[in-house]
Amino acid sequence: MDQNIWRESQSGRRKQDFGPKVNFKKRRVRIGGFSGLPAVSHKLVDRMTKEPMLAGFRPVEQCNLDYDPKRGSAIDPHFDDNWLWGEHLVTINLLSDTVVTMSLDEGWGDMNQGEISVAINLPRRCLIVLYGEARYRWKHAIHRKDIQSRRVCSTFRELSAEFLEGGEQEKLGLELLDIALRFNGVPISN
Repeated sequence: MDQNIWRESQSGRRKQDFGPKVNFKKRRVRIGGFSGLPAVSHKLVDRMTKEPMLAGFRPVEQCNLDYDPKRGSAIDPHFDDNWLWGEHLVTINLLSDTVVTMSLDEGWGDMNQGEISVAINLPRRCLIVLYGEARYRWKHAIHRKDIQSRRVCSTFRELSAEFLEGGEQEKLGLELLDIALRFNGVPISN
């Protein structure tokens, strides 16, 4: 990853994007300079899709993120977009252990006492899949205090139903998948 250019991102992070250009506010997707997922990820994606939970997983975007305590790297509690991105968010945690904090604003079950937070240890080289309620109801965050040394991760995203067979934007979705799964990608600039 360090052979590619890292671009400054928000909250002290650096990133490399392998995916289409997206304007989430206007709900527009452009192929732009998207040339696919990086070649180095081909075997990894193949291995992921052999897991029963990810059997139909076809990523169309890979975002590499670099967190460093010297830059105060973090990401606030958030939901990933669900207009473009589908059911599964798959992240591989590299270089160092960290903690992802999952939070639920309105409580859970009989426990409507406000926000609930759960800290999940992510060992180096582990894979986490957010789907179902963890994807759509729980926010996820990486807090500054949980970045003890350089952390690099890769997050893979699949398309939502709108961009798949039978969806309103099926044609664009098929084109994006075709490009993504050629594994010829170089990071796009924003």
